[in-house]
Amino acid sequence: MRDWQPMLGLPLWVWLFVMPSLFALFCLLAPQIARKLLTPIWKITDRLYVASGVLAALFMVIILLLIVGQMVARWTSTIFPGGTEFAGYAMACTSFFAMAYALTRGAHIRVSIFLNMNGFLKFWLDAFAMLVSAITATYFARYAVKTNYFSEMLNDRTQGLDQVPEWVLSLFSMMGQWPWHWADTWSKAGSDMVFTPVWLPQLAMSVGTILLAVAIWDYLYRLLIFRETQIVREAVE
Repeated sequence: MRDWQPMLGLPLWVWLFVMPSLFALFCLLAPQIARKLLTPIWKITDRLYVASGVLAALFMVIILLLIVGQMVARWTSTIFPGGTEFAGYAMACTSFFAMAYALTRGAHIRVSIFLNMNGFLKFWLDAFAMLVSAITATYFARYAVKTNYFSEMLNDRTQGLDQVPEWVLSLFSMMGQWPWHWADTWSKAGSDMVFTPVWLPQLAMSVGTILLAVAIWDYLYRLLIFRETQIVREAVE
């Protein structure tokens, strides 16, 4: 993880793993100061988690619409090219965008048999589990982004029948470019239909895993500051 060292000054693993872990230690030793520092950030991250949940719900609706579209196409003996592939992409978007929101609502599976033994053991085991989860999620997010990069570099394309307008690819390509390159990218955009590049649906995986890693580190800090988990399962009646 030294490929970003010339830009960041330190190896990437220091920024991704060492720095967040040191800040977790700071939250444990100075919870009041850490709480003052993080309270304004929590207002932003909480809205970000909700937004990712809303986005996941929208893609779930898109899955429904695609399935209905395929049914109508079958009834009317028309062709719906790429419907199955687009439904698969929407399902992936639903899954990855929902991960951070599901974590904050206690929807992830948590084995609590040892956490219920006593308060001291519950706190330290929960903190250890959250730390390991945060490191694992960060590792996953880093290589999800790297997968995106290699798919774009190799110009990997779908093997299905799905196609997208070329200008859509240019629009998403602008997300990974400096603003002064946007005009050149947009000037080359056309209106032709091209086979979907694999990096386009993979964007949901990268964004979703980054949000999950941020959420786990965030709730680890909250656990260390408040001395109890802030992940509360919603009651279902």
